[in-house]
Amino acid sequence: MDAILLIKAAIMGVVEGLTEFLPISSTGHLILAGALLGFDDAKSKVFDIAIQTGAIFAVILVYWQRLREVAAGFGHDARARRFVLNVAIGFLPAVILGLLFGKAIKAHLFTPTVVASTFIIGGFIILWAEKRPPGSVRVENVDDMTPWDALKVGLVQCFAMVPGTSRSGSTIIGGMLLGLSRQAATDFSFFLAIPTLIGAGVYSLYKVRSLLSVADIPLFAVGLLFSFLSAWLCVRWLLRYISSHSFIPFAWYRIAFGILILVTAWQGWIVWAE
Repeated sequence: MDAILLIKAAIMGVVEGLTEFLPISSTGHLILAGALLGFDDAKSKVFDIAIQTGAIFAVILVYWQRLREVAAGFGHDARARRFVLNVAIGFLPAVILGLLFGKAIKAHLFTPTVVASTFIIGGFIILWAEKRPPGSVRVENVDDMTPWDALKVGLVQCFAMVPGTSRSGSTIIGGMLLGLSRQAATDFSFFLAIPTLIGAGVYSLYKVRSLLSVADIPLFAVGLLFSFLSAWLCVRWLLRYISSHSFIPFAWYRIAFGILILVTAWQGWIVWAE
C-alpha cells in the first residue's frame, strides 16, 4: 500500500483521537482534514467512522477499573445494575433516531453552512452553560444519576447527528445544563460513547462491506492505532483539565473554527461532497 496513503491515515487517526471527546466536533475536523489531504472519497467516509473504535478502546482503557467493577458486580450490586441501565437508556434514543433519520441527515445536512453554523451556535451554548449559578448542580457523580437523567442526556446526544454539533459537546454541555456537574457530565459522556460509537462503527462497516477488501486492512489498522494513542492522551488530559478549568476556551475555538469553515468554503478551498 502507498506510504503516502498510510501517512494520511495516521493523520486522520490523530485528528479523530484528539477531537472525538472534546466538545469541538470530530466530524467537522475530519471533513476539513480529509478535504485538505485529498482523503475524502466514499471509502474514506467509512474509514472516518471505523477509526472511532480506536478512540473508544482508549476510553475503555482509561476507565478499565470502573468497567471491571461494574461487570463483576452486575449480578449482586444495585449500583452496578443502575449504571448499566442508565447507559442503556442513554444509548437508546440515538439508535432509534439514527435509524429513522440518519440517511436524511447525511443527504441534506452535510454542508459547510450547516457545519459552520452548528460550530458557532455550539460555542455560544457552551458560554451560556458555563455561566450557570453554582446552585444549579444537583448531580455530582455518575452514580447519583437517575434513569430520567440518563434519558434526557441520551436525547440531547441526538443533536450530534447534525454535523458539527459534537457528540461529546452535546452530552457534556447538555448534561451540565440538565443539572449534572462538569465531572459527572464528562464521565457519563465517555461511558455513553462506548456503545454509541461502537454501534455506529459496526453498522456503517456492515452497510458498505462491499466497498472494502483485505487490501484495506493496513489503512484501517494505522488509523485505528493512531486514533487510539491520541485519544488515550486526550482523555487523560481532559479528565485532569476539567478538575480546575471550564470549557470556555473550547467555546471560542468552536466559534473561530466555524468562521474558518465558512471562509474556506466560500473561497473554494474545500470541496464538500457526500
